[in-house]
Amino acid sequence: MTYTVGDLVAEFLPAVGVTTAFGIVSVHNIPMLDALSQRNAVRYVMARGEMGGAHMADAYARVTGSLGVVFTSTGPGAANAVPGLVEARFAGSPVLHITGQTATRHIDRDMGTVHDVPGQTAMLGAVSKQAFRLRSAQEALGVLTAAATAALTAPTGPVSLEIPIDLQRTEVARPDWAAFSLALPPALPPEPQALAAAIAMLRDAKRPMLWLGNGAKGAGAAAQRLLDLGFGAVTSWNGRGIIAEDDPRTLGGLNGNGSALVQEFYRGCDAMVVVGSRLRGHETQDFTIGLPQPLIHIDVDAAANGRTYPNALFVQGDAALTLHALADALAPREAEFQAELAALKARATAAYAAGLGPYESFPATLRAVMPRDALWVRDITISNSSWGNRILHVLGARDAVHPVGAAIGPGLPLGIGAALGGGGRKAIAMVGDGGFAVNMPELFTAVQEQAELIIMVMNDAGYGVIRHIQDFAAGRRFYHDLRGPDLMELAKLAGLPGMRVSAVEDFGPTLARAFATPGPVLVEIDMVSIGEHPPYAPYDKARPTG
Repeated sequence: MTYTVGDLVAEFLPAVGVTTAFGIVSVHNIPMLDALSQRNAVRYVMARGEMGGAHMADAYARVTGSLGVVFTSTGPGAANAVPGLVEARFAGSPVLHITGQTATRHIDRDMGTVHDVPGQTAMLGAVSKQAFRLRSAQEALGVLTAAATAALTAPTGPVSLEIPIDLQRTEVARPDWAAFSLALPPALPPEPQALAAAIAMLRDAKRPMLWLGNGAKGAGAAAQRLLDLGFGAVTSWNGRGIIAEDDPRTLGGLNGNGSALVQEFYRGCDAMVVVGSRLRGHETQDFTIGLPQPLIHIDVDAAANGRTYPNALFVQGDAALTLHALADALAPREAEFQAELAALKARATAAYAAGLGPYESFPATLRAVMPRDALWVRDITISNSSWGNRILHVLGARDAVHPVGAAIGPGLPLGIGAALGGGGRKAIAMVGDGGFAVNMPELFTAVQEQAELIIMVMNDAGYGVIRHIQDFAAGRRFYHDLRGPDLMELAKLAGLPGMRVSAVEDFGPTLARAFATPGPVLVEIDMVSIGEHPPYAPYDKARPTG
């Protein structure tokens, strides 16, 4: 019986712990997916588009903390996956993108064979952490190992691998899988001199804050130790839930962007330790928000040093190891600071909710009806850019997924990937009608896979976010009205329950019913009936002139 590179790919994935993969079968990946189908060791989720499949693999990786996998065909298929790879790169998600390539005798010769796109490797390299191409059958295991290791090595990210169609069919020796494992590098200990300097800086700080980012997702226990010593915490939007946000000692995603009360509170803090975060311009109003000083930055990536905000000290090292070392060396602080932080959090949350107009009660109501372990997935829609990112409590480090790159449209496939990675937990994906339209066919993927997913469409009949940006930037609205389908009729067509909310008082009971319904559910929030959502910061200010 022959054993080919396609067979090797199919056996490599479960050997490195992969249980679910996403994508579309096509001419240039048939040998690999045929081999996968014959083994029944990996669940293969048939996306309706490569973009959706890549987003699903991304969300699956974020929720599980394991390798997400997406298969595409070469050429147009690989190009269609680019938006998903871009988002995975923003989010630091370990995604392995396996794509075909034209036969080796045709590669890079621009001969016009099917799906042959000159420059495909460069295209994938531009949007991935690394891009590999298999050049001989003998190196298949080595290149697969290098690709998966690169994706899973901090700082994690998406990696693409091209496997030419003729090599997929080439015979190779079957590896000894019992003796195989990925040799991932160990966690990097903090640099000793920088660690000592950080301890010295923090020893006398009476009002210190942690800013926890994506790179600190594995450091929750260590961060908790520092909170127990009297630190306060806040997070980036991709670091939410590292400390459960119902803990009064963390501001969670209410990190100052859009909250004057939080920005004022920072002035009374005497240190900030930034852990595994870029301090992105998107979350700091293009780096204008003042942060407590001195600022100590901890990151495993040396290139993070000084990338955005200047720091007084940079410590290169693994987040958990470094925070544990700080906790080992520091003494408890007075409880007064954390009491002030808790009071500030309550005031700032109430003030933010008061600016949501008719949607003021939505964050608290939704959190009340959500199971504690539910997954909170969002698209870039006005509801997420206001309350979704900031004041709906996230309770686990891998319980929240959103487009870090701020794209409109990934919400539905991100929700599917999260739900399928959630081990039976319910997920809710909040999307706008504009974003929903981008990947609407993936609704049928959710139904086919019976994903435990509520698709909550905030329907304001257009691009609500863009309307407010246009008001702010241009003083007029244009190209923003969208005609979409009747969502309840669409739910019937797709074969899933549909529910509509047209009044604020119906929001909680309807969502409670949706959470109690097995499988996928489509819930439409009729924002035209409920009322227009107010603009959010900074678009709630006067339009700039000049």
